[in-house]
Amino acid sequence: MSKNFKLILAIFYIAILVFFLYVLFSNLEVNRLNDFVYYKELQRSIENFVFDNLFYNILLFSLFSIIWVSLLGFGSPLLIISGIFFGKWIGTIVSVISIAVGALVLYSIASFFFNDLVNRIFKKRFSNYISLFKKNEFYYFFIFRFVGGLGIPFGLQNILPVIFDMKKLNYFLSSVLGFIPSFFVWNTIGSGLNEYIEKSDNFSFIELILSREIFLPILLFILLIISSIIVKKKIFNA
Repeated sequence: MSKNFKLILAIFYIAILVFFLYVLFSNLEVNRLNDFVYYKELQRSIENFVFDNLFYNILLFSLFSIIWVSLLGFGSPLLIISGIFFGKWIGTIVSVISIAVGALVLYSIASFFFNDLVNRIFKKRFSNYISLFKKNEFYYFFIFRFVGGLGIPFGLQNILPVIFDMKKLNYFLSSVLGFIPSFFVWNTIGSGLNEYIEKSDNFSFIELILSREIFLPILLFILLIISSIIVKKKIFNA
């Protein structure tokens, strides 16, 4: 049963990835990728397309994100895309909720189908965290999310709480709150890229990095990393 289910998940994951890449590249003019004017045209087209039917596109993006994350997909590209599509504020709200739901779906699947496997692989390795999380699973999992999951790959972060049998409501709410700071930064970078393309007449990497729309979120990201390292050492001794 579990082998068949894993095979189905893998097939869905590959199918979604192939479909996404097909849609992406079938709508790109590859011979114009070195033309900045082309990116300005794309930016205007995307903006018009998204805001002509905002609710529908938010729903479509959310559904894709939920499926993607529930199939062990990585999260960072989704955050940049949501910032480009919806701006930093709406993008942050949409990505936080949809990725948290996707993570909850993945956690539920792992708890039901792969509980023994997850415990066998991770319980011994992370045994020093089990008692810590069981003291206050909501608080410590919120911190775990806030500090980026202690460097653990995102897909594995989402299934790790199986080893201490975390309540689903606590899992979801602590994920939402823990995601907000870093997701806001990534969405702001995506939104900043969009604004830079809209305002600029030609591309300059130096100007891009030093632009207010990109420089400030990068600075925030660095501060977030520093605070995450401090929190890791004080709470998780990692």
